[in-house]
Amino acid sequence: MSGTVELTTDRLILRRHQPEDAAVLFEILGSDPQMFEYSGWNPYQTKEKAAETIETFIKSYDDPHFYGWGIVNKGKLVGTIGAYDYDADKNQIEIGMSIDRASWGQGFATEALIVVLHYLTEDENIQAVTGWCASDNIGSLKAMEKAGMKRIRLEKEALTINHRMFDKLIFEYTS
Repeated sequence: MSGTVELTTDRLILRRHQPEDAAVLFEILGSDPQMFEYSGWNPYQTKEKAAETIETFIKSYDDPHFYGWGIVNKGKLVGTIGAYDYDADKNQIEIGMSIDRASWGQGFATEALIVVLHYLTEDENIQAVTGWCASDNIGSLKAMEKAGMKRIRLEKEALTINHRMFDKLIFEYTS
């Protein structure tokens, strides 16, 4: 296992986080309520929380089962993607991503997801990568489908976010 290594696509560089990412991620993700509308989780909600999150990521790079990237397009940080909670018994990991709202609709999530799925399954030999989204989160749903992930389960009203109930769609990509 190599952990987080730099990955590239035609348009993107996926790189390890740097301390200065915290301020950018607070601005583009943490301070925009639409960015956590379907997750309820906002690790960048304050400048301090963003700095703590990035510091934790940086400290985790010594762990060969930690995968956390900043997504860069034309020199600008446009989002994050990471894989978490590696289960050695099942040889499985969960993936999550966030793309700056100003960059939605440009295919960055799908492009980053494809290269990460390939890396995790082909290079890191992880058998299964799972991900989930709220049923109303069309952007995440489409990105996972376009990247080759298959919906394996629907959990009715499994997510309560800001007093709203959503069905939870579970996706999987296997090597």
